[in-house]
Amino acid sequence: MFGGMNPAKVQGMMKKMGIAQIPINVKRVIFEMEDSNLVIDEPSVVKVSMQGQETYQVSGEAVEESAESFSEEDVAMVVEKTGKSEEEVKVFLNENDGDIAMAIMELK
Repeated sequence: MFGGMNPAKVQGMMKKMGIAQIPINVKRVIFEMEDSNLVIDEPSVVKVSMQGQETYQVSGEAVEESAESFSEEDVAMVVEKTGKSEEEVKVFLNENDGDIAMAIMELK
């Protein structure tokens, strides 16, 4: 933890300074960004409380995923039902939270 220091001593020092670290059992962490999501499966998460503030330390391997709320199969179905292009369908779905039923009704 701190370059060769005894972990028990480090914990004691942190306690004296009013810093508490609590491991949290988390299955998945998702950072939602503008056009994609950063996903960490099976992360190591520690809640750190210090001077009335809570912060979270997240460790693990991150994978970037699309932020779209619809699949390629959804797009293909809407294209088939409406006769619109894939690009038109994707734009509509992005603007309408992936609402497939609305896309079919509005794009016909």
